[in-house]
This record gives sequence, structure tokens and C-alpha cells, in this order.
Amino acid sequence: MSGAALGLEIVFVFFLALFLLHRYGDFKKQHRLVIVGTLLAWYLCFLIVFILPLDVSTTIYNRCKHAAANSSPPESSNITGLYATATPVPSQHPCFKPWSYIPDGIMPIFWRVVYWTSQFLTWILLPFMQSYARSGGFSITGKIKTALIENAIYYGTYLLIFGAFLIYVAVNPHLHLEWNQLQTIGIAAANTWGLFLLVLLLGYGLVEIPRSYWNGAKKGYLLMKTYFKAAKLMTEKADAEETLEDVMEEVRKVNESIKYNHPLRKCVDTILKKCPVEYQEKMGRNMDDYEDFDEKRNAYPSEKSLVKLHKQVIYSVQRHRRTQVQWQILLEQAFYLEDVAKNETSGTCQFVHTFQSPEPENRFIQYFYNPTIEWYWECLLRPWFYRILAVVLSIFSVIVVWSECTFFSTTPVLSLFAVFIQLAEKTYNYIYIEIACFLSIFFLSICVYSTVFRIRVFNYYYLASHHQTDAYSLLFSGMLFCRLTPPLCLNFLGLTHMDSSISHQNTQPTAYTSIMGSMKVLSFIADGFYIYYPMLVVILCIATYFSLGTRCLNLLGFQQFMGDNDMTSDLVDEGKELIRREKRKRQRQEEGENRRREWKERYGHSREDSTRNRNVHIDPKESNFSDISTNRSSKYTRSNNRNERDRIELLQDAEPLDFNAETFTDDPLESESGRSFLYPPFRYQPGGRYLSMSRSRIFDDV
Repeated sequence: MSGAALGLEIVFVFFLALFLLHRYGDFKKQHRLVIVGTLLAWYLCFLIVFILPLDVSTTIYNRCKHAAANSSPPESSNITGLYATATPVPSQHPCFKPWSYIPDGIMPIFWRVVYWTSQFLTWILLPFMQSYARSGGFSITGKIKTALIENAIYYGTYLLIFGAFLIYVAVNPHLHLEWNQLQTIGIAAANTWGLFLLVLLLGYGLVEIPRSYWNGAKKGYLLMKTYFKAAKLMTEKADAEETLEDVMEEVRKVNESIKYNHPLRKCVDTILKKCPVEYQEKMGRNMDDYEDFDEKRNAYPSEKSLVKLHKQVIYSVQRHRRTQVQWQILLEQAFYLEDVAKNETSGTCQFVHTFQSPEPENRFIQYFYNPTIEWYWECLLRPWFYRILAVVLSIFSVIVVWSECTFFSTTPVLSLFAVFIQLAEKTYNYIYIEIACFLSIFFLSICVYSTVFRIRVFNYYYLASHHQTDAYSLLFSGMLFCRLTPPLCLNFLGLTHMDSSISHQNTQPTAYTSIMGSMKVLSFIADGFYIYYPMLVVILCIATYFSLGTRCLNLLGFQQFMGDNDMTSDLVDEGKELIRREKRKRQRQEEGENRRREWKERYGHSREDSTRNRNVHIDPKESNFSDISTNRSSKYTRSNNRNERDRIELLQDAEPLDFNAETFTDDPLESESGRSFLYPPFRYQPGGRYLSMSRSRIFDDV
């Protein structure tokens, strides 16, 4: 099993990162370099979290082996006879290899490759790709130039921070500059920045994650919050539509002013390709390429203005598409939560849906998750499951907060994570050590990473599911993960006292801490900032518990969901009315489709049979005039009842007519036969006959 666990986790983590990226990104529309860069960043960060417990168990085994080697006495040469040969005393350390043991020399190389690759991504490559993706340039050279200009200040800030640490080391007479020390300074600067942001995100996640599950178990809470989201999303959706209309109007003006033989026409064509299809068709119909451009007569836009317009088109189209998809998803959630509220008072123990899912469900899911099981889960079991999960997560949060405030104490050991690991280390229960380490670092990662997925910085950074995240946000999330994961792992090793700089013990360090170098070069960071700054997580947890950040955002005009706020109540009522309108609209659509289906089933087959029989058995020259007159009279009498049926449909709230269609008829019989186009108008005679008013007079032989 040597190295097998490492290989299995490498493969598993890759597919996990690929699954999450597929959920948030769009493999078909986004650039391949954006997908590859984001996937590599997410993969490396998740890999560090999953592999670190194996490093801990391997380090504990190496410590045990080293202690056993040092505790064995030297060989005795004074004893002769049977015991003349060396007989080492049995060791008191029962060392045996763990099932996930990784051979020596593999982990240092592995961590060095993973760490420096992630740092190269987060500080150099991903920021450049971010600016490149947002650039509105029409050529690769133009996009690269824009990205370099935008990142000049960004890179200059890093050089300034690194220069400050470098000057500190140079001024200190007790320190001598070496390559390892410069490397340690760079690592310390990166970890300091990451730890500063890590504590902020961790303090929010430790409180918000258990509270979200506890509130999710309350009746009506999720439905009210969905109504609130609907009101806010409708405002954003309307704003996105207005922005798209304004940008498309600018594109239309540019498209009409720049003709086919203008030097910048290729740039305009590139912009048109990024526009929605309906706008492309409108602009294509109104395009007149027969007129040549006159440089002296008209003032044409410059290439710089077209680059800016191109950037606006990309942003507005992406935002409009995202709001449309999110609105449909939110409607489905609201309808389902309303169904849950209705079924909670039902005595049939059968979950009834108002609207059926448009996509057919799997037969396996239908068999095991039938309406009865769905009713018991949604109405009875799920609230209790959420409450139990909220209590368990709250206990984990308390353990983390306590350990963050006491992990610097080594005698006595107050950190609960260190207590658990040391108890398992005495018995060398490697499975328990790996499970405890994995659960601990996994919970810390969930608290931090979930906050990264939840936060939204206006419209610049927003991770939207269902393939609606833009390239800028995907790359930015990769940057955050690469900057947060190394200090997160160092903080975890400090909580478990596996970091020698925290435990102050002369023991073998883990392979991960060995590549970080000795922090004694910067003592004020190793002995001060790394130890006392994590204690601020207590203040952040208290602020999150009392929703101080939410209240501040409300005061600034950013509406947040709060139960004791009048603005929240108004938005909930507004969202409820919006959901009710959309529900009525969908019901009318389904009723209209059902009516059309019934008419086709009732009259479609009978009319086809009558038409087939008439074509086969009836000879127009030998048929009786009365039969023909009767058939025609019944046929057109049925058509004359169309107005009455239309009035009935209008009284039944039929869906509005589509005036963009070719015909206005809603009768399935007329739509199939096309009678309004195939048959000429008829004139009724007193004798009960319909005579053709056309010039062909095809009924003259009757």
C-alpha cells in the first residue's frame, strides 16, 4: 500500500475539482486557458487539504522510528558465549508502518512542486489572465498590452512589500542574506497576506454555516428568504436588461456608421458576434452595405472607443444571461418550497407537485424516491436532520474558536486538536490520526471556501452556479484559493502542535513545514503575528452572530435579509407577488398546451381519416351534390365556431396571442390544413350552396 493512498487521493481530488468547475464554469463558451488555469488552481488547493493528513501520519511514524533508534542501547562486547553477538533491547515504541505510509523523499518534492506552482499561479499568471480575459482588445497583442498595463501597479505593490522585508533583514546586523532567507521572506509575506484574509473568512463561516442549517429547519424561513431573493433578483434582472438595451443601441449606431469597406469594420463584426442572436438579426436586416464611407463627411469612432464598447458588450451580455438563468432557477426553488408548505398540512402522506419537472427523472430515482418517501423526507425528516447537523457543526465551531485562542500554550496543552492528536500518537492509531486530521482541516476548509463561494463584490466578483460564472470571477476564485490554502494548512498544523515553531520542541517537522523554512528570520511574525492575530476570530464570530455586518450593509443601502426590518418585509411581499404572477403565467401556459393537445387528439385523427376516405372513395364527377354540400357545410360550420371558442378561451385566461407569428389562428384544425391559404373565399346562396368567387370556378361541373 506504499504510495497507493497518495495516488488514489490525487485522482479523486482531480475529479472533485473538475466537477465543481463544471458546475460554475462553462466549458463550451469560456476560453480553454481560463478553464485550465482555474482547474489547476482549484486542484492544487484541494490536493493540499486532502494530502496533509497523510503527511501528518507519516511524520508521526518517522518520529516513532527515530525515537526507537535513539533509545536502543549500544552493542555489548563483554558478554561471551551464547550472547556474544549484539542483542538490542526490545524497544518500548511499538512502531509499525501505517497503511498510507509515503516513502522518504517523496513528500518534500511533492510539496515543493505543489506550493511553488500555486504561488506562481496566484501572484503572476492568474492576475495576468484576469486582465487578459476582461480586455476588449481585438487582437492578442492588444490584450497582452492591456493586461501588462493593468498589472503594473499590482506587481509594483508586491515588489514594495518584498522590498520592505528585504530592507529589514539587511539592516539587522544579526542576519545575513542568503538564498534560503530570501525564500523565507517571500513565503512569510505571502502567508501574512493570506492569514489576514483567512481569519476574516473563517470568523464568518464558523457562525454562518451552523446558523444557516438551523434556520433552514424553521417552517417558512427558506420560503420567505426566497421571496426576498426574488425581489432583489428582479431588480437586478431589470437593470441588466436596461444596460443591455443601452449597449445594443450603441452597437447599432456604430454598425450603421461604419460601412463594409471601413478599416475598422472587422472590429465591428467581432463585436456583433458577441451580441445576442436576436440583436444580430435586427442589425443585419437594417444593414445597408451599398453606401461607401466618407471619411471627411462623418465622424467615425476610434479603435480605442470600439475596444471599450467591446468590453461593455461582453460584460452586459454575460450579466443578462446570468440573471435570466438565475431567475428561472429561483422560480423553481420558490415553487418547490411552496409545494413543501402545502404538503406539510396534507394528510395523504403523498408529495404533490404543482408543476411537473420538464426533464424526465431517472427510473432508479423514481423507484427509491417516490412521492411517499419524498413527503416523509421534506415534511418530517429533513427539519430534524438540519437541526442535528447544526448542533454538530456548532460544536466543531466552538472547538475551533477555543483552539485558536489557546494553541500557543504547550504546557499544559489547551488546544483540543492537539490533545486529540497527541492521545492518538501515544497509541500509534494511524487511522484515527488521519480521520481526526481530515475532519479538522476539512471543516476549516469548508468554513473558508464556502465563504469564498458566497461572497459577492458588487458585479465584479460573483460565483454563480449552473455554468453562469464569468471568466474574471473564476480566475479570481483561483487566486483566493491559492493564497488562502497555505496559511490555512499552517494554522491547522499550529492547532495540532505539529509545527515545531509553535510547540517549541526539537522534533522532526512535517514535510510541509520543512519547505516553508525557518521563521526565525522574521521573529516578529513567527512569535507575534502568527500566534496572536488568529485570536481575532472570536471578535469576528461575535460580530457575525449579532449580524453586525448585515446591519451595516442595510444602513449603507444594500438590502439584506433581516427578519426584524420593515424593508425586508416589503421586499418579501414584493417577491411573493412576483412569484404569484409567474405561477399564474405558467399555469396559463400549461392550460393552453393541454387544450391544444386535446383538440389535436379529438379532431386531428378524425379529420385525417375523413380526408383519406374522401380521396380514395369519392369521385367528384359521380358523387351526389347533396353529399358534397353536406360535407362542405359541416366542414365550414365547424370552422365558423372558431370565434365562439376564442371568446371562451379569453374568458378562461388564455395566454396572449403571438403577433409575430405568420397567422393569428389558434385552431389546430385550421393550422394543420392551412385552409385560409388553400381555399378561396366562398359566397353563400339562398339555396343552401356555397359558390366559389375565384376565377378558376372549379365547382362549375356540379
